Amino acid sequence: MTSRKFLFTSESVTEGHPDKVCDQISDAILDEFLTKDPTSRVAAETTATTGMVLVCGEITSNCYVDIPQVVRNTIKNIGYEGTSGGGFDANTCAVLTSIDEQSCDIAGGVNKAYETRSDNADTSTSETDNLGAGDQGIMFGYACNETPELMPLPISLAHKLSYRLAQVRKEGKLTYLRPDGKSQVTVEYTDGKPSRIDTILLSTQHAAEINGISDNSKVQAIINQDLRKYVIDYVFETESIKPDSDTKILINPSGRFVVGGPQGDSGLTGRKIIVDTYGGYSRHGGGAFSGKDPTKVDRSAAYAARYVAKNIVAAGLADKCEIELAYAIGVAEPVSIFVDTFGTGKISDDEISDLVSSNFDLRPASIIRNFDLRNLPAKNGGKFYQRLAAYGHLGRTDINVPWEKTDKADLLKNALTALSAR
Repeated sequence: MTSRKFLFTSESVTEGHPDKVCDQISDAILDEFLTKDPTSRVAAETTATTGMVLVCGEITSNCYVDIPQVVRNTIKNIGYEGTSGGGFDANTCAVLTSIDEQSCDIAGGVNKAYETRSDNADTSTSETDNLGAGDQGIMFGYACNETPELMPLPISLAHKLSYRLAQVRKEGKLTYLRPDGKSQVTVEYTDGKPSRIDTILLSTQHAAEINGISDNSKVQAIINQDLRKYVIDYVFETESIKPDSDTKILINPSGRFVVGGPQGDSGLTGRKIIVDTYGGYSRHGGGAFSGKDPTKVDRSAAYAARYVAKNIVAAGLADKCEIELAYAIGVAEPVSIFVDTFGTGKISDDEISDLVSSNFDLRPASIIRNFDLRNLPAKNGGKFYQRLAAYGHLGRTDINVPWEKTDKADLLKNALTALSAR
Protein backbone atom coordinates (compact mmCIF):
# COMPACT_ATOMS: atom_id res chain seq x y z
CA MET A 1 0.00 0.00 0.00
CA THR A 2 1.31 3.48 -0.90
CA SER A 3 2.10 5.71 2.06
CA ARG A 4 -0.04 8.84 2.35
CA LYS A 5 2.00 12.00 2.64
CA PHE A 6 0.92 15.56 3.30
CA LEU A 7 2.43 18.85 4.46
CA PHE A 8 1.18 20.83 7.44
CA THR A 9 2.36 24.33 8.41
CA SER A 10 2.11 26.33 11.63
CA GLU A 11 3.41 29.79 12.48
CA SER A 12 4.52 31.62 15.59
CA VAL A 13 5.49 35.23 16.28
CA THR A 14 7.88 36.89 18.73
CA GLU A 15 6.78 39.01 21.67
CA GLY A 16 7.57 42.13 19.61
CA HIS A 17 4.96 41.37 16.95
CA PRO A 18 2.32 44.16 17.12
CA ASP A 19 -0.53 41.78 17.95
CA LYS A 20 1.54 40.09 20.63
CA VAL A 21 2.48 43.47 22.11
CA CYS A 22 -1.24 44.08 22.57
CA ASP A 23 -1.87 40.61 24.00
CA GLN A 24 0.90 41.11 26.55
CA ILE A 25 -0.37 44.56 27.56
CA SER A 26 -3.90 43.18 28.07
CA ASP A 27 -2.60 40.29 30.17
CA ALA A 28 -0.22 42.52 32.12
CA ILE A 29 -3.24 44.62 33.10
CA LEU A 30 -5.10 41.44 34.10
CA ASP A 31 -2.10 40.29 36.18
CA GLU A 32 -1.99 43.61 38.02
CA PHE A 33 -5.69 43.63 38.86
CA LEU A 34 -5.79 39.97 39.97
CA THR A 35 -2.67 40.43 42.10
CA LYS A 36 -4.30 43.29 44.00
CA ASP A 37 -7.88 41.96 43.90
CA PRO A 38 -8.36 38.30 42.86
CA THR A 39 -12.10 38.87 42.38
CA SER A 40 -11.57 41.49 39.66
CA ARG A 41 -13.62 41.14 36.50
CA VAL A 42 -11.41 42.14 33.60
CA ALA A 43 -11.96 42.35 29.85
CA ALA A 44 -9.10 44.50 28.59
CA GLU A 45 -8.61 45.08 24.86
CA THR A 46 -5.54 46.83 23.44
CA THR A 47 -4.65 48.29 20.07
CA ALA A 48 -1.30 49.77 19.12
CA THR A 49 -0.11 51.77 16.14
CA THR A 50 2.58 54.32 15.34
CA GLY A 51 3.25 56.27 18.53
CA MET A 52 0.03 55.27 20.30
CA VAL A 53 -1.58 52.59 22.47
CA LEU A 54 -5.29 52.47 23.30
CA VAL A 55 -6.65 50.31 26.12
CA CYS A 56 -10.41 49.86 26.28
CA GLY A 57 -12.88 47.42 27.76
CA GLU A 58 -14.76 46.65 30.95
CA ILE A 59 -13.14 46.28 34.38
CA THR A 60 -14.81 45.95 37.77
CA SER A 61 -12.45 45.80 40.76
CA ASN A 62 -11.90 46.94 44.33
CA CYS A 63 -8.39 48.21 43.57
CA TYR A 64 -6.65 50.90 41.53
CA VAL A 65 -4.16 50.09 38.79
CA ASP A 66 -2.03 52.66 36.98
CA ILE A 67 -2.83 51.32 33.52
CA PRO A 68 -0.57 53.73 31.54
CA GLN A 69 2.40 52.70 33.67
CA VAL A 70 1.62 49.01 33.16
CA VAL A 71 1.46 49.66 29.42
CA ARG A 72 4.82 51.45 29.31
CA ASN A 73 6.57 48.86 31.48
CA THR A 74 5.30 46.04 29.26
CA ILE A 75 6.44 47.74 26.06
CA LYS A 76 9.84 48.49 27.61
CA ASN A 77 10.34 44.88 28.71
CA ILE A 78 9.54 43.67 25.20
CA GLY A 79 12.34 45.88 23.87
CA TYR A 80 10.66 48.89 22.31
CA GLU A 81 12.65 51.69 23.93
CA GLY A 82 14.94 54.40 22.63
CA THR A 83 16.93 54.08 19.42
CA SER A 84 16.90 50.28 19.55
CA GLY A 85 13.10 50.18 19.73
CA GLY A 86 12.55 49.90 16.01
CA GLY A 87 10.60 53.16 15.74
CA PHE A 88 8.27 52.59 18.72
CA ASP A 89 9.23 53.88 22.17
CA ALA A 90 7.69 52.96 25.53
CA ASN A 91 8.71 56.33 26.97
CA THR A 92 7.22 58.59 24.31
CA CYS A 93 4.19 56.77 22.87
CA ALA A 94 0.76 58.12 23.79
CA VAL A 95 -1.31 55.88 26.08
CA LEU A 96 -5.08 56.33 25.95
CA THR A 97 -7.62 54.50 28.12
CA SER A 98 -11.36 54.04 27.81
CA ILE A 99 -12.57 51.71 30.57
CA ASP A 100 -16.12 51.01 31.78
CA GLU A 101 -17.40 48.64 34.46
CA GLN A 102 -18.71 45.19 33.57
CA SER A 103 -22.36 45.25 32.54
CA CYS A 104 -24.62 44.54 35.53
CA ASP A 105 -26.69 42.27 33.28
CA ILE A 106 -23.65 40.10 32.51
CA ALA A 107 -22.50 40.17 36.13
CA GLY A 108 -25.90 38.99 37.32
CA GLY A 109 -25.71 35.85 35.22
CA VAL A 110 -22.13 35.14 36.18
CA ASN A 111 -22.46 35.66 39.94
CA LYS A 112 -25.15 33.03 40.33
CA ALA A 113 -25.74 30.27 37.82
CA TYR A 114 -29.01 29.64 36.04
CA GLU A 115 -29.30 26.20 37.69
CA THR A 116 -29.74 27.77 41.16
CA ARG A 117 -31.41 31.03 40.22
CA SER A 118 -35.07 31.94 40.63
CA ASP A 119 -36.91 34.93 39.22
CA ASN A 120 -36.33 36.96 42.38
CA ALA A 121 -32.95 35.51 43.36
CA ASP A 122 -30.18 37.76 44.62
CA THR A 123 -27.47 37.69 41.95
CA SER A 124 -24.94 39.73 43.93
CA THR A 125 -23.52 36.77 45.84
CA SER A 126 -19.83 35.97 45.83
CA GLU A 127 -18.46 33.30 43.53
CA THR A 128 -19.35 29.71 44.46
CA ASP A 129 -19.57 26.42 42.63
CA ASN A 130 -22.73 27.88 41.09
CA LEU A 131 -20.84 30.56 39.18
CA GLY A 132 -22.34 30.90 35.70
CA ALA A 133 -20.30 31.02 32.50
CA GLY A 134 -19.26 34.55 31.55
CA ASP A 135 -20.48 34.11 27.99
CA GLN A 136 -21.80 31.58 25.54
CA GLY A 137 -19.36 29.92 23.17
CA ILE A 138 -17.43 26.85 22.11
CA MET A 139 -13.89 25.93 23.20
CA PHE A 140 -11.59 23.22 21.89
CA GLY A 141 -8.78 21.34 23.58
CA TYR A 142 -6.31 19.06 21.84
CA ALA A 143 -3.38 16.75 22.52
CA CYS A 144 -1.36 14.26 20.49
CA ASN A 145 1.74 12.15 21.02
CA GLU A 146 3.95 13.89 18.43
CA THR A 147 6.07 15.71 21.05
CA PRO A 148 6.99 15.17 24.72
CA GLU A 149 4.61 17.98 25.72
CA LEU A 150 1.84 16.27 23.66
CA MET A 151 1.48 19.10 21.16
CA PRO A 152 1.50 19.03 17.34
CA LEU A 153 5.08 19.19 16.04
CA PRO A 154 4.67 22.17 13.63
CA ILE A 155 3.50 24.65 16.30
CA SER A 156 5.97 23.27 18.85
CA LEU A 157 8.89 23.94 16.49
CA ALA A 158 7.56 27.33 15.41
CA HIS A 159 7.32 28.50 19.03
CA LYS A 160 10.84 27.29 19.79
CA LEU A 161 12.24 29.23 16.83
CA SER A 162 10.40 32.44 17.77
CA TYR A 163 11.45 32.11 21.39
CA ARG A 164 15.08 31.56 20.42
CA LEU A 165 14.96 34.53 18.04
CA ALA A 166 13.92 36.79 20.92
CA GLN A 167 16.42 35.14 23.27
CA VAL A 168 19.50 35.87 21.14
CA ARG A 169 18.34 39.49 20.84
CA LYS A 170 17.80 39.95 24.56
CA GLU A 171 21.04 38.21 25.49
CA GLY A 172 22.98 40.49 23.16
CA LYS A 173 24.25 37.74 20.87
CA LEU A 174 22.84 39.51 17.82
CA THR A 175 22.60 43.19 18.73
CA TYR A 176 21.21 44.26 15.36
CA LEU A 177 17.96 42.35 15.88
CA ARG A 178 14.80 44.28 16.75
CA PRO A 179 11.73 42.95 18.65
CA ASP A 180 9.38 42.09 15.77
CA GLY A 181 9.69 38.66 14.18
CA LYS A 182 7.93 35.58 12.85
CA SER A 183 8.61 31.90 12.31
CA GLN A 184 6.88 29.22 10.28
CA VAL A 185 7.53 25.50 9.99
CA THR A 186 6.17 23.06 7.42
CA VAL A 187 6.32 19.41 8.49
CA GLU A 188 5.88 16.48 6.13
CA TYR A 189 3.66 13.71 7.51
CA THR A 190 3.73 10.10 6.38
CA ASP A 191 0.72 7.98 7.36
CA GLY A 192 -0.24 10.59 9.93
CA LYS A 193 3.18 10.77 11.63
CA PRO A 194 5.80 13.55 11.28
CA SER A 195 8.56 12.28 8.99
CA ARG A 196 10.68 15.27 7.90
CA ILE A 197 11.02 19.06 7.94
CA ASP A 198 10.01 20.51 4.59
CA THR A 199 10.35 24.28 5.12
CA ILE A 200 11.64 26.65 7.80
CA LEU A 201 10.80 30.34 7.55
CA LEU A 202 12.19 33.13 9.75
CA SER A 203 11.47 36.84 9.33
CA THR A 204 13.12 39.25 11.75
CA GLN A 205 13.14 42.98 12.19
CA HIS A 206 16.68 44.35 12.12
CA ALA A 207 18.80 47.49 12.12
CA ALA A 208 19.47 49.10 8.75
CA GLU A 209 23.21 48.72 9.33
CA ILE A 210 25.26 45.90 10.83
CA ASN A 211 28.79 46.74 11.99
CA GLY A 212 28.85 49.76 9.72
CA ILE A 213 27.63 47.80 6.71
CA SER A 214 24.62 49.42 5.05
CA ASP A 215 24.48 47.51 1.76
CA ASN A 216 21.25 45.54 2.17
CA SER A 217 22.43 42.47 0.26
CA LYS A 218 25.39 42.18 2.63
CA VAL A 219 23.17 42.90 5.66
CA GLN A 220 20.82 40.08 4.65
CA ALA A 221 23.75 37.71 4.10
CA ILE A 222 24.92 38.35 7.68
CA ILE A 223 21.42 37.83 9.04
CA ASN A 224 21.01 34.62 7.05
CA GLN A 225 24.26 33.17 8.34
CA ASP A 226 23.65 34.21 11.97
CA LEU A 227 20.06 32.96 12.15
CA ARG A 228 21.01 29.59 10.72
CA LYS A 229 23.74 29.22 13.33
CA TYR A 230 22.25 30.81 16.45
CA VAL A 231 18.55 30.04 15.95
CA ILE A 232 17.83 27.18 13.57
CA ASP A 233 20.83 24.96 14.39
CA TYR A 234 20.38 25.64 18.11
CA VAL A 235 16.69 24.67 18.13
CA PHE A 236 17.07 21.52 16.04
CA GLU A 237 20.14 20.28 17.91
CA THR A 238 17.88 18.50 20.41
CA GLU A 239 15.06 17.57 18.01
CA SER A 240 14.63 13.98 16.82
CA ILE A 241 13.53 15.16 13.36
CA LYS A 242 16.06 17.56 11.82
CA PRO A 243 16.28 19.54 8.58
CA ASP A 244 17.73 17.54 5.70
CA SER A 245 19.43 18.48 2.43
CA ASP A 246 16.04 19.07 0.80
CA THR A 247 14.65 21.28 3.57
CA LYS A 248 13.92 24.78 2.31
CA ILE A 249 15.20 27.52 4.64
CA LEU A 250 13.81 31.01 4.01
CA ILE A 251 15.18 33.93 6.04
CA ASN A 252 13.72 37.41 5.53
CA PRO A 253 12.31 36.43 2.12
CA SER A 254 10.82 39.95 1.70
CA GLY A 255 14.43 41.16 1.36
CA ARG A 256 14.41 43.75 4.17
CA PHE A 257 12.65 44.17 7.51
CA VAL A 258 13.71 47.43 9.19
CA VAL A 259 10.33 49.07 9.80
CA GLY A 260 8.32 46.79 12.06
CA GLY A 261 6.42 46.53 15.32
CA PRO A 262 3.50 48.92 15.88
CA GLN A 263 5.17 51.44 13.58
CA GLY A 264 5.07 49.04 10.66
CA ASP A 265 1.68 47.45 11.36
CA SER A 266 -1.09 48.10 13.87
CA GLY A 267 -1.63 45.51 16.59
CA LEU A 268 -4.78 44.22 18.27
CA THR A 269 -5.52 41.93 21.20
CA GLY A 270 -6.79 38.50 20.19
CA ARG A 271 -5.63 38.47 16.59
CA LYS A 272 -3.22 35.56 17.04
CA ILE A 273 -5.57 32.93 18.48
CA ILE A 274 -4.20 30.14 16.27
CA VAL A 275 -0.65 30.96 17.37
CA ASP A 276 -1.90 30.89 20.97
CA THR A 277 -3.32 27.38 20.63
CA TYR A 278 -2.46 24.53 18.25
CA GLY A 279 -1.22 26.24 15.11
CA GLY A 280 -4.33 25.28 13.17
CA TYR A 281 -3.83 21.56 13.76
CA SER A 282 -6.99 21.47 15.88
CA ARG A 283 -10.23 23.35 15.54
CA HIS A 284 -10.75 26.66 17.36
CA GLY A 285 -13.92 28.12 18.85
CA GLY A 286 -12.94 31.69 17.91
CA GLY A 287 -12.56 33.23 21.36
CA ALA A 288 -9.31 34.93 22.36
CA PHE A 289 -7.58 34.50 25.74
CA SER A 290 -5.63 37.65 26.59
CA GLY A 291 -7.05 40.33 28.84
CA LYS A 292 -9.89 38.13 30.14
CA ASP A 293 -10.34 37.07 33.76
CA PRO A 294 -11.10 33.37 34.43
CA THR A 295 -14.89 33.78 34.50
CA LYS A 296 -14.61 34.16 30.73
CA VAL A 297 -14.83 30.58 29.52
CA ASP A 298 -13.10 31.56 26.27
CA ARG A 299 -10.00 31.33 28.42
CA SER A 300 -10.63 29.06 31.41
CA ALA A 301 -12.63 26.39 29.56
CA ALA A 302 -10.08 26.28 26.73
CA TYR A 303 -7.42 25.56 29.37
CA ALA A 304 -9.67 22.90 30.88
CA ALA A 305 -10.29 21.29 27.49
CA ARG A 306 -6.53 21.07 26.91
CA TYR A 307 -6.16 19.49 30.37
CA VAL A 308 -8.77 16.85 29.59
CA ALA A 309 -7.36 16.05 26.14
CA LYS A 310 -3.79 15.86 27.44
CA ASN A 311 -4.71 13.47 30.24
CA ILE A 312 -6.57 11.24 27.79
CA VAL A 313 -3.52 10.98 25.52
CA ALA A 314 -1.11 10.65 28.47
CA ALA A 315 -3.23 7.78 29.79
CA GLY A 316 -2.93 5.95 26.49
CA LEU A 317 -6.63 6.10 25.71
CA ALA A 318 -5.82 7.62 22.30
CA ASP A 319 -2.88 8.84 20.20
CA LYS A 320 -4.65 12.12 19.54
CA CYS A 321 -7.74 13.66 21.08
CA GLU A 322 -9.83 16.75 20.55
CA ILE A 323 -12.44 17.96 23.05
CA GLU A 324 -15.18 20.47 22.34
CA LEU A 325 -16.94 22.21 25.23
CA ALA A 326 -19.93 24.51 24.81
CA TYR A 327 -21.39 26.92 27.37
CA ALA A 328 -24.38 29.23 27.75
CA ILE A 329 -23.98 32.59 29.48
CA GLY A 330 -25.00 32.37 33.13
CA VAL A 331 -25.19 28.55 33.07
CA ALA A 332 -22.64 26.53 35.03
CA GLU A 333 -22.72 23.10 33.37
CA PRO A 334 -21.45 22.78 29.79
CA VAL A 335 -24.35 22.39 27.38
CA SER A 336 -22.32 19.81 25.43
CA ILE A 337 -19.10 17.79 25.57
CA PHE A 338 -17.77 16.25 22.36
CA VAL A 339 -14.78 13.89 22.05
CA ASP A 340 -13.01 12.98 18.80
CA THR A 341 -9.97 10.68 18.80
CA PHE A 342 -9.78 10.48 14.99
CA GLY A 343 -9.92 6.70 15.01
CA THR A 344 -6.97 6.34 17.43
CA GLY A 345 -8.98 5.59 20.58
CA LYS A 346 -8.45 2.33 22.48
CA ILE A 347 -12.14 2.51 23.39
CA SER A 348 -15.00 4.29 21.66
CA ASP A 349 -15.28 8.07 21.68
CA ASP A 350 -18.64 7.72 23.44
CA GLU A 351 -16.99 5.76 26.25
CA ILE A 352 -14.24 8.35 26.55
CA SER A 353 -16.87 11.09 26.65
CA ASP A 354 -18.57 9.28 29.53
CA LEU A 355 -15.21 9.13 31.36
CA VAL A 356 -14.77 12.87 30.85
CA SER A 357 -18.20 13.62 32.30
CA SER A 358 -17.54 11.32 35.28
CA ASN A 359 -14.01 12.46 36.14
CA PHE A 360 -13.73 16.14 35.20
CA ASP A 361 -15.76 18.97 36.75
CA LEU A 362 -16.05 21.50 33.94
CA ARG A 363 -18.17 24.13 35.66
CA PRO A 364 -16.45 27.55 35.54
CA ALA A 365 -16.06 27.91 39.32
CA SER A 366 -14.57 24.42 39.57
CA ILE A 367 -12.09 25.14 36.77
CA ILE A 368 -11.09 28.39 38.49
CA ARG A 369 -10.66 26.63 41.84
CA ASN A 370 -8.89 23.52 40.56
CA PHE A 371 -6.37 25.54 38.54
CA ASP A 372 -6.26 28.39 41.11
CA LEU A 373 -6.63 30.78 38.19
CA ARG A 374 -7.35 33.87 40.25
CA ASN A 375 -4.24 33.56 42.43
CA LEU A 376 -1.64 32.54 39.86
CA PRO A 377 -0.42 36.13 39.24
CA ALA A 378 0.19 36.79 42.96
CA LYS A 379 1.94 33.42 43.31
CA ASN A 380 4.24 34.24 40.40
CA GLY A 381 5.51 37.67 41.35
CA GLY A 382 2.66 39.55 39.72
CA LYS A 383 3.38 38.17 36.25
CA PHE A 384 1.70 35.04 35.01
CA TYR A 385 -0.82 35.60 32.24
CA GLN A 386 1.49 38.09 30.54
CA ARG A 387 4.12 35.34 30.19
CA LEU A 388 1.54 33.14 28.47
CA ALA A 389 0.69 35.91 26.00
CA ALA A 390 3.70 35.08 23.82
CA TYR A 391 4.87 31.65 22.56
CA GLY A 392 1.60 29.87 23.26
CA HIS A 393 -0.79 29.31 26.14
CA LEU A 394 -0.69 25.54 25.71
CA GLY A 395 2.11 23.00 25.76
CA ARG A 396 4.34 25.31 27.80
CA THR A 397 7.28 23.64 29.50
CA ASP A 398 9.05 26.82 30.69
CA ILE A 399 6.16 27.88 32.94
CA ASN A 400 4.44 25.75 35.57
CA VAL A 401 0.85 25.87 34.32
CA PRO A 402 -1.78 23.66 35.97
CA TRP A 403 -3.62 22.68 32.77
CA GLU A 404 -0.47 20.93 31.50
CA LYS A 405 -0.48 18.44 34.39
CA THR A 406 -1.26 14.80 33.67
CA ASP A 407 -2.35 14.02 37.22
CA LYS A 408 -5.51 12.21 36.06
CA ALA A 409 -3.75 9.90 33.63
CA ASP A 410 -3.50 7.02 36.11
CA LEU A 411 -7.18 7.33 36.99
CA LEU A 412 -8.08 7.13 33.30
CA LYS A 413 -5.70 4.19 32.77
CA ASN A 414 -7.49 2.30 35.54
CA ALA A 415 -10.85 3.14 33.96
CA LEU A 416 -9.57 1.82 30.62
CA THR A 417 -8.42 -1.40 32.29
CA ALA A 418 -11.81 -1.82 33.92
CA LEU A 419 -13.65 -1.29 30.63
CA SER A 420 -11.35 -3.69 28.78
CA ALA A 421 -11.98 -6.37 31.40
CA ARG A 422 -15.74 -6.38 30.78
